[in-house]
Amino acid sequence: MSINYDFADLAAFLAVKETGSFHGAAARLNLSQSAVTRRIAKLEQVLDSQLFERTTRAVRPTLAAKRLQPRAEAMLEDARETARAMRDESVAFSHQKSAVVTVATIPSVVTRLLSPAIQAFRAQNQSARIRLLDGSANEVAEAVAAGDVDFGLCSIPMLEPSTQFEPLFDDRIVLALPNNHSLAGRPGLRLSDLDQTPLILPARGTGNRLLIDEAMARARLPLNWTFEVGRSATALELVAQGMGAALLPASAIGGANVASCTLQTPDITRPVGLLSRLGQADTGAVSALKAALRMVT
Repeated sequence: MSINYDFADLAAFLAVKETGSFHGAAARLNLSQSAVTRRIAKLEQVLDSQLFERTTRAVRPTLAAKRLQPRAEAMLEDARETARAMRDESVAFSHQKSAVVTVATIPSVVTRLLSPAIQAFRAQNQSARIRLLDGSANEVAEAVAAGDVDFGLCSIPMLEPSTQFEPLFDDRIVLALPNNHSLAGRPGLRLSDLDQTPLILPARGTGNRLLIDEAMARARLPLNWTFEVGRSATALELVAQGMGAALLPASAIGGANVASCTLQTPDITRPVGLLSRLGQADTGAVSALKAALRMVT
């Protein structure tokens, strides 16, 4: 059997049943009386049953109407409950989405910048969850440009025309040495002072290695390395084990159990900042975390 009536028809039926008149039902539903009449006629045709006995004085429900009433009420209540559930889920999803801040970051700034910023963020009673995607500077820039994250923290100011860079601080490239190294603690070292110490460098293709290579080329200094590593954490582990000295950003050393010394020549710094996608609107939580990052620098 083809079912070609709708919830509006059932609502009209119940209104007539409850008010006892087509006129009263029309007033309740804010419809014309003829529109209510058409809907009842449609139901009667589909159900092949007379629902109301019409006289000049009254409209009386038939046995078919009395049987239909509980079913119609249940169907309309189910429809309302479904609509409420869908709205609630939509609101919940919207809230969940706005309550998650996704940040792409280079790992070397987590201790120096991101951790204190998150603490300041929480101190402002911000409860949003934070999803961190750590990767190389190139990976951070790509994630921001693709719109996969809310913003990034990296050291590549200009990579994609669709992004904008806001510098937060200059991160100096320093020498990380084992604590028991004879040069540990001495300021203003030259690379020539490390002739007898294996040199650990960032891997080619990384943002830090690009900065180092360019600085050495400008200073016309040779760069003879023993180890190349992709992650600053790996370089620090080699240094801590006495395997050599590493050229690393000062922020990457943080609380590591190694000594750091400044380089006299060449002086190398990298800009660290917020990388955002042009035209991307920030949620309140994203704006608050960005403000916290600016505050701690």
